[in-house]
Amino acid sequence: MVNRTVSWLLVAVVICACAFSASAQDCPELVGRWPYGYAHAVAASGDYAYFGSGTVLLVADVSSPAAPQVVGEVVLPGMVVDVAVSGSYAYVPNRGGGLRVIDISTPTSPFEVGSLAPPWEANGVTVSGSYAYVAAGPDGLRVIDISSPASPGEVGFVDTPGSAWSVAVSAGYAYLADDDAGLRVIDVSDPTGPEEVGFVDTPGQALDVTVSAGYAYVADGPGGMRVVDVSTPASPDEVGSIDVPGSATGVAVAGDYAYLTNANFGEGDGLRVIDISTPSSPIELGFEYTGGAGAVAVSGSFAYCATGDLQVIDVSDPTGPDQVGFVDTPGWAWNAAVSGGYAYVASDHDGLRVIDVSTPASPFNVFTIDPQYPVYDVVVSASYAYVAIYWGLLVFDVSTPSRPVPVAFVSTAARALGVAVSGNYAYVANQEAGLAVINVGHPTDPVFLRYLDTPGSAWSVAVSGSYAYVADREAGLRVIDVSTPSSPIEVGFVDTPGQALDVTVSAGYAYVADGPGGMRVVDVSTPSIPVEVGFLTRMQPIQGVAVTGNMAYVANSFQGLLVVDVSDPFLPMVVGEHDTPGDARDVTVDGDLVYLSDADAGMEIFNAWHCPGYVPSSPPPRHGGGRLIP
Repeated sequence: MVNRTVSWLLVAVVICACAFSASAQDCPELVGRWPYGYAHAVAASGDYAYFGSGTVLLVADVSSPAAPQVVGEVVLPGMVVDVAVSGSYAYVPNRGGGLRVIDISTPTSPFEVGSLAPPWEANGVTVSGSYAYVAAGPDGLRVIDISSPASPGEVGFVDTPGSAWSVAVSAGYAYLADDDAGLRVIDVSDPTGPEEVGFVDTPGQALDVTVSAGYAYVADGPGGMRVVDVSTPASPDEVGSIDVPGSATGVAVAGDYAYLTNANFGEGDGLRVIDISTPSSPIELGFEYTGGAGAVAVSGSFAYCATGDLQVIDVSDPTGPDQVGFVDTPGWAWNAAVSGGYAYVASDHDGLRVIDVSTPASPFNVFTIDPQYPVYDVVVSASYAYVAIYWGLLVFDVSTPSRPVPVAFVSTAARALGVAVSGNYAYVANQEAGLAVINVGHPTDPVFLRYLDTPGSAWSVAVSGSYAYVADREAGLRVIDVSTPSSPIEVGFVDTPGQALDVTVSAGYAYVADGPGGMRVVDVSTPSIPVEVGFLTRMQPIQGVAVTGNMAYVANSFQGLLVVDVSDPFLPMVVGEHDTPGDARDVTVDGDLVYLSDADAGMEIFNAWHCPGYVPSSPPPRHGGGRLIP
């Protein structure tokens, strides 16, 4: 009898353990994605350009360079960080998703045929013969057999001292751009036993490399472009260089010209055409401004630049490169507000996107607003969207969400990074100018009332009752009495250990996304005497937070979304997490759905039905079939 009892107990324990495991896997549960974002990578072949947009590989018909058209796409699990085309296949390093192999034999209908999901990261790829060579960050060079594209397999590797970003292969040698370890030369004549044979320690950070006619051309970050003689691969020798503003990020070579991209976060960003007919004396001939440029590919008389968007540049005249076409792709998803089946996504330089989320599994863009300035935050109240942009607050009538109409603008003294609306007032986190209070009782005719300077940099704001709570970056959490909106007064503060980036208030507690300081829980039941009572720290910075009921939803940068039980605010506990492909920036909750703004990977939609302790606002859907037994 005792043995039987023990057996049943063991069975019960196993069942409970399995149930918890299954629950943990679905907490939170991903239910939909709007996966478009910043373009980091590009390759060109024939009449088509292949480029990334967030986690999507897009195919554009560029047979008419002035009017490129997207004709195909395939959604991948991670960020598209590079792409190489060989024959009928595209090979795509996928941040967090390994190497993906895409059949592009019909460019209008690309589809994934194989993948390799190893523990190392994939940053760059090139293909030679039956092998793909992958720049694998701190794990050096990995060699992948792709003779069967549906079943790629690793056959060799060599570790390198830096962090490998890009790779080129020529005549049995791989050339690796290895960040601060410069250019590494690796003998791959036996792909199963690659061996480093030489290197050049470049002065900057080797980010990209291409090889042509016995020379390697290295985009060396702040070191500009370096020209290395590799005619004797075991004894590479730098013979020339050219400086550029900011950081050299990408390089391609065709004939006597190198095409170099650079990012300087200013007017010097773009594509530079370099005469390399004498490799030891490269000379800049022409420049085209593109904004911050990353990858570049050249085909015929055109260069294709991944600049966040895809830009097509005519380089038939090397002294006068000229943009002739582009494909617009979404920017970074910073913040979102959800109302009435629509998500309003603040997309930095790409403006405000209106996404139909009435079917969460299939969100789609219905409208894009370009206010000509970066968009940082948005909140929806009644039939109006209040949008924090560079130097001001824009008000849109969104009574017809698919056709928002701008109705008012109020300029502010500094960059408007966050906004909250309570009653007839909008409260704007106005960076170094502190908190701005605006009367929006008449949304079409808002009236600025008052600034309250804060000691830090106002990043985000939440309002509860008669108090505004400002995430003031290095100055922590500031509590401001706004019972008289025209005369706001600071009444309390908590100096958090990190950088206060976001704040929300629920049931007498303020939850602060404190960057490297994690999530801080502050008792604000007496607003003039706020007291920190709990905290949660992680390896990655916490950048955004939303709370509903006893659950906090936390944007945890490159670790994605966290679900945190805060039923005991003194002891917040992670009950679920989901690694996302981007840089989780902010989170908002609408009903039982959680919307994560994932920077250059777009937006993901989750539910928390399977999380321990979660109380749904509506019954979760039942999956599977069955019959009712009376």
